[in-house]
Amino acid sequence: MSDDYLVRIGTTIKEARHRAGLSQSDLATRLETSQSAVTRIEAGGQNLTLDSLARISEALDTELVALTRTPSSGAVHLKVEGGRQLSGAIDVKTSKNAAVALLCASLLNKGTTTLRNLARIEEVNRLLEVLDSIGVRTRWLPNSSDLEIVPPAKLNLEAMDEAAARRTRSVIMFLGPLLHEFHDFRLPYAGGCDLGTRTVEPHMTTLTHFGLDVQATQGWYEAQVAAQDGTDRAIILTERGDTVTENALMAASRHPGRTTIRNASPNYMVQDLCFFLEKLGVTVNGIGTTTLEVTGLREIDVDVEYSPSEDPIEAMSLIAAAVVTESEITIRRCPIEFLEIELATLAGMGMKYTMSEEYTAHNGRTRLVDITTQVGPLRAPIDKIHPMPFPGLNIDNLPFFALIAACAEGTTQIHDWVYDNRAIYLTELNKVGGKVTLLDPHRVLVDGPSRWRTNEVTCPPALRPGVVVLLAMLAAPGTSYLRNVYVIHRGYEDLAERLNALGASVQPFRDIG
Repeated sequence: MSDDYLVRIGTTIKEARHRAGLSQSDLATRLETSQSAVTRIEAGGQNLTLDSLARISEALDTELVALTRTPSSGAVHLKVEGGRQLSGAIDVKTSKNAAVALLCASLLNKGTTTLRNLARIEEVNRLLEVLDSIGVRTRWLPNSSDLEIVPPAKLNLEAMDEAAARRTRSVIMFLGPLLHEFHDFRLPYAGGCDLGTRTVEPHMTTLTHFGLDVQATQGWYEAQVAAQDGTDRAIILTERGDTVTENALMAASRHPGRTTIRNASPNYMVQDLCFFLEKLGVTVNGIGTTTLEVTGLREIDVDVEYSPSEDPIEAMSLIAAAVVTESEITIRRCPIEFLEIELATLAGMGMKYTMSEEYTAHNGRTRLVDITTQVGPLRAPIDKIHPMPFPGLNIDNLPFFALIAACAEGTTQIHDWVYDNRAIYLTELNKVGGKVTLLDPHRVLVDGPSRWRTNEVTCPPALRPGVVVLLAMLAAPGTSYLRNVYVIHRGYEDLAERLNALGASVQPFRDIG
């Protein structure tokens, strides 16, 4: 083996040992060798045979490597031993979408921002790479998921990590904060999930009220900012989008007059952003409604701490995991305000569950409950299932209803009218035993109940459909492989390990080749 391969294999072994909670001495005992030998292996200083790799894999109870060359060599894959019921309790992590909004909003503040209990996911990592590259000092506080953010005296946009910026759609939310800092600047085109064309025109139209003019040229957004006075203004959003509303809020927060935003999204991540802006000293009236009144500050320089609330999409993912595996589990810290329509829809399909009394999230505002699922037969709903802006069924929760419908008796129509081609990815369920018929790029028919079967599937390039396939694999007796799961890590922290704590068997591995 080449030295490069040995280092890569050694790193993979070290990561697997950490996941297993073993010390080098523990692994050495299992392998009947010395701790110094394990140290050499993990440092890439020990030649390894296929037999020794197999012994290490057995000792760590994980498939470490697949010794083949594939187009995704080096990518992370998941090996799923399905057909197991889940049990126990699991906490919902804090919100992905709130995390990225708060990271962008930290650019409004000249003081130190500390975000508590932040989701440690790849989408956050990409934004941190961008922030670090332009001069912002970020660090995870010891033994925690608390992030400290300290801005420089002046941001250096010319040094922006372009590769990281292009891997996240969230960078478009830099527009609102940056228009107060620069007369002209540019941002790379946004990336993220492959969900078809999502227009950025609503962002541009909204931010013209604050003097921003943006031209798209050769992979960049070229921005010019005209001087503005502090007069009051009213904005009507042509799209009640979450990120559009967030950009408008951030722009309004540094505008010293009063800004009225109509047709605003009142969704969970927007509410978290509003609560954070209030911590910065900005006045926000109408939180949770479609009309927001913002009285901004010309300068913001405060040391502030904030903890985002829990993620309703992750909560829905875990509910779907319970349904597909026919399991009774308790899902703790569910933000009930943002799950009520979903739970009502499930109740209409025959699902039974119990809820705890409400309590309050660490942000002091969001209402949480613990939900315990019950096992029982489901039936297809009479009407189609489709998303609507909050307080309707959440757009990001819709794919999980395709999975749940595949467990129900009868035929369900799923109408994903928002995205251009996300519904197409739901047909990936057919590879693991689902019966999903594509009607057009926005609509599918799901026939149930399904007899789940094992397969090797490349993860769809969209976050929620990727998780849907993974959860279906949990129900399929035998061994399945889900390849190239980076998109899942964009939005979920330690999902495999947390499912394993409930009794699943999901093991990450890499190709070396």
